[in-house]
Amino acid sequence: MEKIDFILDKLDELYPNAKCELNYNTEYDLLVAIMLSAQTTDKSVNSVTEYLFKKYQKPIDYVKANLTDLENDIKRLGLYKNKALNIKKTMEILSSYDTIPSSFEFLVNLPGVGRKTANVFLSEWYKEERIAVDTHVERVTKRLGLVKKDATTLETELILMKKLKKNKYSFAHHHFIFFGRYMCKAKNPICSDCPF
Repeated sequence: MEKIDFILDKLDELYPNAKCELNYNTEYDLLVAIMLSAQTTDKSVNSVTEYLFKKYQKPIDYVKANLTDLENDIKRLGLYKNKALNIKKTMEILSSYDTIPSSFEFLVNLPGVGRKTANVFLSEWYKEERIAVDTHVERVTKRLGLVKKDATTLETELILMKKLKKNKYSFAHHHFIFFGRYMCKAKNPICSDCPF
């Protein structure tokens, strides 16, 4: 058995229900939630979006919103000024589409949407097999020796894509996140309970 398969089997035993923990109803909710999640926790995002998604239900609602009002609506989250501006600009673009296109190239060209956001969106909404490298995935895969310590985020993504079977990309992404979030934390990891 390959090392990575052994690791994923153990992580599946630990977290059999690993999945996206952002709350959303529509594709627009999901994209906004992922954009808001940069540099903050899903729990914090969910506390903000509970109100936000009632106020802004369609792209046009964000487009018509006063930027200062949108900033105030998400002020509890880090980088709220940049996030508000990017969300507004992205929704202006998306308001001319019937649905959010499933093109990675289209998504990464939206304001405030990078590789991680695009990969998470495509994995969650369109059920595409994607590896999104966030802070948890990067930390965990380096600590477990799957990726070199000095690998960039992009290198980490590409290495994991080579090591994993394609039908395991999204599965691995969620399990690495859960492991990083709940056991292999950046500060005070719970090494005594770690199966590795």
